[in-house]
Amino acid sequence: MSSSTVIAQEPQVQTNEPIVLTTGAAVRLAARNNEHTHSTSGLAPGYLQANLIMLPSKYASDFRDLCARNPVPCPLIAESRNPGDYAALQSYLPGVPDEQMARALDLRTDCPKFNVYENSQLKLAGIPDILEHWTADHVAFLIGCSYSFESALVRAGLPPRHTVLDRNVPMYRTSIPLNPAGVFMGGTYVVSMRPYKKADIETVRAITRRYLPTHGECIAWGWDAVERLGIKDINVTQWGDAPLTMDGRPLGDVFGDEDNVPVFWGCGVTPQEAVMRAELDGVVMGHAPGHMLLLDCLEDQVLV
Repeated sequence: MSSSTVIAQEPQVQTNEPIVLTTGAAVRLAARNNEHTHSTSGLAPGYLQANLIMLPSKYASDFRDLCARNPVPCPLIAESRNPGDYAALQSYLPGVPDEQMARALDLRTDCPKFNVYENSQLKLAGIPDILEHWTADHVAFLIGCSYSFESALVRAGLPPRHTVLDRNVPMYRTSIPLNPAGVFMGGTYVVSMRPYKKADIETVRAITRRYLPTHGECIAWGWDAVERLGIKDINVTQWGDAPLTMDGRPLGDVFGDEDNVPVFWGCGVTPQEAVMRAELDGVVMGHAPGHMLLLDCLEDQVLV
């Protein structure tokens, strides 16, 4: 064979098939490897999702009290077993043992994106991990997430609109005050919003009512609720994507339409809002809104 002979090579087949994420563990691993960086809404149906916030230990007791006094926006479902422990959780869910919460866990990497606050000011948004920010003094808290009742809504033929349009859920700062706890003063509720037909709202209320550890029933609904909650413009969110009609128009363009009624739930971004109002010292970390921590326990395990 001469030196100029070319040996044919088998072509390399390139595939663009999406990663299939059907379990909480699969989502965590994909987030850890930066293979999934988008919203977790609709991922691993049936598995519990959680909001995440990590605080210096000196604020842990006050934060537990904040959750106890504000269970609708801040339903506490677990915390790190010890300060500095990013791999083991203490469960607060009845009937869910610690070891069933999340195996092979790394709280520093296992959300698709994170936010970092320094002295209560947002410094970094949407970063892939918090490895360089986590310390042996941090305590992590898991707050229930309304994504965890979306599977039930889908099964009932009432999929949330943001899942249909492949968008992040709209989230708003409200004027509803939180009950204060220790250093956590001056905070207000954050709410998530899903539009529904007026005729479907009672069914939506009944479905979500049973998921108390994941915010439970909606707290307000109707076009008049926008003003009651202190939301200045339904088209302007503080977190997530702006809401749209099914044909792509801004939701506010159909104000008063009974086929596009805003429905609001307590939201687990509330603790991050509380941090920004509390003037805390040091570094606080949380998930980027909409980019949750997936657990190994199931949504149906939190039904009441």
